[in-house]
Amino acid sequence: MSQVHPSAVVDKDARLAEGATVGPNCVVGSGVEIGSGTVLDANVVIYKDVKIGKNNHIFPNCVLGAWPQTLGIGPDSKFGGLVIGDGNMIHEQVTIHPSIYQDEMTQLGNDNLLMVGVHVGHNCIVEDRIVMSNYVQLSGHCKIETGVWLSGLVATHQFVTLGKWSYAAGLAGINRDIPPFLTVSGHYPPTVRGVNKRGLSRAGLTWQQQEPIIDAYRKLYRQEGTLLENAKALAQEDGLDENVQAMIDAIIKSSEHRYGRYLEKFRGQRTE
Repeated sequence: MSQVHPSAVVDKDARLAEGATVGPNCVVGSGVEIGSGTVLDANVVIYKDVKIGKNNHIFPNCVLGAWPQTLGIGPDSKFGGLVIGDGNMIHEQVTIHPSIYQDEMTQLGNDNLLMVGVHVGHNCIVEDRIVMSNYVQLSGHCKIETGVWLSGLVATHQFVTLGKWSYAAGLAGINRDIPPFLTVSGHYPPTVRGVNKRGLSRAGLTWQQQEPIIDAYRKLYRQEGTLLENAKALAQEDGLDENVQAMIDAIIKSSEHRYGRYLEKFRGQRTE
């Protein structure tokens, strides 16, 4: 059975799986679902309809599913949802907001580590095996692909995509898409510094699999011509590795918006 501390307030419509733990002074709202093995430490607040999977550890003073930070929000506003997968470590004072659209979700996948003070804005999609260090701040509508590592105090503009197994150094301000497998630092704009070789190892890629990525980086960033020109030229080569193709696709897609944020193309195409 689930364990609920006597000082916790759990709505009668919340569903706690066997083996879930709710600690002192927690508040669990209506329609919340918490999976087996998930632990809420003290003073965690879960707003209504948040779905949380199995074997997550949510540390003190986290707030999940509170009102999105947008203008015009009030008591009668209708939001979408927040879905959290399995095996996440969500440290102290993390905040994650639901979608601003009723038929959509903010999503946090599986096996992620969110350190102290991380904020995940509304409508973000955060995939799997991601590390966000202390006080990383994600604006709304961002997509963080599998294996990304964000160092302390990284901040993202709305609608940014960070490609799989990329890395952003501390204090980076990211206002445009970052292709997979690359390392960036600096801000407005961030500068690509090289290939994230540690990320390639974390991804389980062999040296034979890493070589085409490193070669592609040189052709994209170390040759004459614009990045887009180099990406289109590389796309014409025969027998491209799937990881290289992912890099090319990310560059071409981001070029479709003048600020280098592919997802920005969809701004304003939905109504709340």
